[in-house]
Amino acid sequence: MAKHYITPDGAKKLRAELDQLWTKERPRVTQEVADAAAQGDRSENAEYIYGKRRLREIDRRVRFLSKRLDDVTIVNEPPSDPSRCFFGAYATLEDEDGEVVTYRIVGPDESDVDKGWISMEAPVAKALLGKREGDDVTVRRPKGDITYTIVTVRYEK
Repeated sequence: MAKHYITPDGAKKLRAELDQLWTKERPRVTQEVADAAAQGDRSENAEYIYGKRRLREIDRRVRFLSKRLDDVTIVNEPPSDPSRCFFGAYATLEDEDGEVVTYRIVGPDESDVDKGWISMEAPVAKALLGKREGDDVTVRRPKGDITYTIVTVRYEK
Protein backbone atom coordinates (compact mmCIF):
# COMPACT_ATOMS: atom_id res chain seq x y z
CA MET A 1 0.00 0.00 0.00
CA ALA A 2 1.40 3.39 -1.01
CA LYS A 3 1.98 6.01 1.65
CA HIS A 4 0.05 9.23 1.40
CA TYR A 5 2.14 12.30 2.15
CA ILE A 6 0.86 15.75 2.92
CA THR A 7 2.31 19.09 3.96
CA PRO A 8 1.39 20.59 7.35
CA ASP A 9 -0.72 23.25 5.57
CA GLY A 10 -2.50 20.57 3.55
CA ALA A 11 -3.33 18.60 6.70
CA LYS A 12 -4.58 21.79 8.35
CA LYS A 13 -6.92 22.46 5.40
CA LEU A 14 -8.31 18.93 5.49
CA ARG A 15 -8.91 19.21 9.25
CA ALA A 16 -10.60 22.59 8.76
CA GLU A 17 -12.88 21.13 6.07
CA LEU A 18 -13.73 18.18 8.34
CA ASP A 19 -14.48 20.53 11.23
CA GLN A 20 -16.63 22.79 9.01
CA LEU A 21 -18.66 19.86 7.72
CA TRP A 22 -19.10 18.19 11.10
CA THR A 23 -19.77 21.18 13.35
CA LYS A 24 -21.51 23.63 11.03
CA GLU A 25 -22.76 22.17 7.74
CA ARG A 26 -24.15 18.86 9.00
CA PRO A 27 -26.12 20.34 11.94
CA ARG A 28 -27.57 23.03 9.63
CA VAL A 29 -28.66 20.50 7.00
CA THR A 30 -30.02 18.15 9.68
CA GLN A 31 -32.19 20.99 10.97
CA GLU A 32 -33.38 21.80 7.44
CA VAL A 33 -34.34 18.14 6.89
CA ALA A 34 -36.22 18.07 10.20
CA ASP A 35 -38.08 21.27 9.27
CA ALA A 36 -38.94 19.86 5.83
CA ALA A 37 -40.13 16.58 7.37
CA ALA A 38 -42.45 18.51 9.67
CA GLN A 39 -44.25 19.92 6.62
CA GLY A 40 -45.94 16.61 5.92
CA ASP A 41 -45.75 14.41 2.82
CA ARG A 42 -42.09 13.60 2.26
CA SER A 43 -42.47 11.85 -1.09
CA GLU A 44 -42.98 15.13 -2.97
CA ASN A 45 -41.08 17.41 -0.64
CA ALA A 46 -38.06 18.66 -2.60
CA GLU A 47 -36.43 20.27 0.44
CA TYR A 48 -36.62 16.98 2.34
CA ILE A 49 -35.32 14.88 -0.57
CA TYR A 50 -32.50 17.31 -1.35
CA GLY A 51 -31.61 17.62 2.34
CA LYS A 52 -31.36 13.85 2.79
CA ARG A 53 -29.17 13.63 -0.31
CA ARG A 54 -26.94 16.44 0.98
CA LEU A 55 -26.63 14.68 4.36
CA ARG A 56 -25.43 11.51 2.60
CA GLU A 57 -22.85 13.58 0.67
CA ILE A 58 -21.64 15.26 3.87
CA ASP A 59 -21.41 11.92 5.71
CA ARG A 60 -19.47 10.38 2.82
CA ARG A 61 -17.01 13.28 2.78
CA VAL A 62 -16.65 13.20 6.59
CA ARG A 63 -15.83 9.47 6.45
CA PHE A 64 -13.31 10.06 3.67
CA LEU A 65 -11.60 12.97 5.45
CA SER A 66 -11.46 11.14 8.79
CA LYS A 67 -9.92 8.06 7.19
CA ARG A 68 -7.55 10.14 5.05
CA LEU A 69 -6.29 12.15 8.02
CA ASP A 70 -5.60 8.88 9.87
CA ASP A 71 -3.66 7.50 6.89
CA VAL A 72 -1.52 10.48 5.81
CA THR A 73 2.05 11.14 6.83
CA ILE A 74 2.70 14.81 7.48
CA VAL A 75 6.09 15.87 6.11
CA ASN A 76 7.46 18.68 8.27
CA GLU A 77 11.15 18.68 7.44
CA PRO A 78 13.07 19.02 4.18
CA PRO A 79 15.11 15.98 3.17
CA SER A 80 18.69 15.47 4.34
CA ASP A 81 19.91 16.32 0.80
CA PRO A 82 18.07 19.54 -0.17
CA SER A 83 19.75 19.63 -3.58
CA ARG A 84 17.55 16.75 -4.75
CA CYS A 85 13.84 16.72 -5.62
CA PHE A 86 11.64 15.03 -3.07
CA PHE A 87 8.20 15.64 -1.59
CA GLY A 88 7.63 19.35 -0.89
CA ALA A 89 10.31 20.57 -3.31
CA TYR A 90 9.87 23.59 -5.53
CA ALA A 91 11.53 22.64 -8.80
CA THR A 92 12.19 25.23 -11.47
CA LEU A 93 12.44 23.60 -14.89
CA GLU A 94 13.45 24.77 -18.33
CA ASP A 95 12.14 22.98 -21.41
CA GLU A 96 13.77 22.53 -24.80
CA ASP A 97 12.34 25.86 -26.02
CA GLY A 98 13.75 27.82 -23.08
CA GLU A 99 10.40 28.18 -21.30
CA VAL A 100 10.76 28.17 -17.52
CA VAL A 101 8.15 26.79 -15.13
CA THR A 102 8.15 26.09 -11.38
CA TYR A 103 6.31 23.18 -9.79
CA ARG A 104 5.92 22.14 -6.19
CA ILE A 105 5.66 18.42 -5.51
CA VAL A 106 2.80 17.79 -3.08
CA GLY A 107 0.40 15.02 -2.14
CA PRO A 108 -2.65 14.22 -4.27
CA ASP A 109 -4.95 16.00 -1.78
CA GLU A 110 -3.12 19.29 -2.29
CA SER A 111 -2.48 19.47 -6.04
CA ASP A 112 -3.50 22.78 -7.56
CA VAL A 113 -2.58 23.51 -11.17
CA ASP A 114 -3.15 27.25 -10.77
CA LYS A 115 -0.49 27.41 -8.04
CA GLY A 116 1.87 25.06 -9.89
CA TRP A 117 1.44 22.39 -7.22
CA ILE A 118 1.54 18.93 -8.77
CA SER A 119 0.76 15.59 -7.19
CA MET A 120 3.73 13.36 -6.54
CA GLU A 121 1.81 10.81 -8.62
CA ALA A 122 1.86 13.07 -11.71
CA PRO A 123 4.22 12.09 -14.53
CA VAL A 124 6.34 15.26 -14.15
CA ALA A 125 6.72 14.71 -10.40
CA LYS A 126 7.60 11.04 -10.86
CA ALA A 127 10.32 12.04 -13.33
CA LEU A 128 11.70 14.65 -10.91
CA LEU A 129 11.84 12.57 -7.74
CA GLY A 130 15.41 11.98 -6.67
CA LYS A 131 16.95 14.20 -9.37
CA ARG A 132 19.31 17.14 -8.77
CA GLU A 133 19.83 20.63 -10.16
CA GLY A 134 21.29 20.38 -13.65
CA ASP A 135 19.81 16.94 -14.35
CA ASP A 136 17.71 16.39 -17.46
CA VAL A 137 14.41 14.56 -17.08
CA THR A 138 12.17 13.24 -19.83
CA VAL A 139 8.43 13.20 -19.25
CA ARG A 140 6.21 10.96 -21.32
CA ARG A 141 2.96 12.61 -22.31
CA PRO A 142 0.23 11.91 -24.86
CA LYS A 143 1.39 14.54 -27.34
CA GLY A 144 5.01 13.38 -27.16
CA ASP A 145 7.91 13.27 -24.76
CA ILE A 146 9.37 16.49 -23.40
CA THR A 147 12.76 16.99 -21.77
CA TYR A 148 13.26 19.43 -18.92
CA THR A 149 16.46 20.62 -17.30
CA ILE A 150 16.20 21.17 -13.54
CA VAL A 151 17.33 24.76 -12.95
CA THR A 152 16.80 24.98 -9.17
CA VAL A 153 15.47 22.88 -6.30
CA ARG A 154 14.41 24.55 -3.08
CA TYR A 155 12.36 23.85 0.03
CA GLU A 156 10.40 26.20 2.24
CA LYS A 157 9.68 25.81 5.91
